[in-house]
Amino acid sequence: MFTPKTKKIAEIAKEHTKVIKELKKLLDGNVYMYIDYANVRPWSERLKWHIDLRRLKQFLDSFDNIEDVKFYSGTLEGDEKSEQEIQDIKSCKYNLVTKPVKVMKFSIDTTSIASMGDRSLLAQFIHGSLLRKYNGETIEYLNKRFDDMNRLGEGFIENRKCNFDVEIGVDMLLDAEKGKFHTCVLWSGDSDFYDPIKRLLESSKKAILFATARRISRELAGLRREGLIIFDIKKIRNLICWKREIV
Repeated sequence: MFTPKTKKIAEIAKEHTKVIKELKKLLDGNVYMYIDYANVRPWSERLKWHIDLRRLKQFLDSFDNIEDVKFYSGTLEGDEKSEQEIQDIKSCKYNLVTKPVKVMKFSIDTTSIASMGDRSLLAQFIHGSLLRKYNGETIEYLNKRFDDMNRLGEGFIENRKCNFDVEIGVDMLLDAEKGKFHTCVLWSGDSDFYDPIKRLLESSKKAILFATARRISRELAGLRREGLIIFDIKKIRNLICWKREIV
């Protein structure tokens, strides 16, 4: 059953009865949701709209058979914006799973290479199959850009990483083994989830991906033949995005 948790959700839902009906049919039995925010955030950026996490939770809470919404997001310790976002997620009463974001530094010091035509520095950042396609002129150009950055006092590039694929996969399988859900909903399109999703389908669980059509790995898309359902989140844009972005 769908019972809007707020007046605003009720107003918008009246204009989107078709998708509400579709979701009520898809989300049968007891439902557990797993939101991989590291995958969801880039979708909204690519689509040029932003998910309002409070409104999203209000929308999901409107389905009385969604029993748990697990939310996975990293914390960049010492970063005020990141730490505030984690507090905001907690205040929305998601079942939050978080851990520190790893910050890795990669040297861009051009004194480490023999010449501007040396490919070794670029090999840290560009896949080998692509790097081999670049001619000498391109390699020199890219190395010189690193050299320009060095002259401005930049000697490193930071890369932030916080992957929850293992945690999410384990949680889904353990929850399934304990009989906690009939329907599993994963907000991600990452190929790393192929094995746990396949195992859920083989154990007669219903599995649904909430994703955007062009952000689903080929491996996961192939599981549609085995029963995986893919729901395009663009259908619920007006129900979960910032108010000023509603169309």
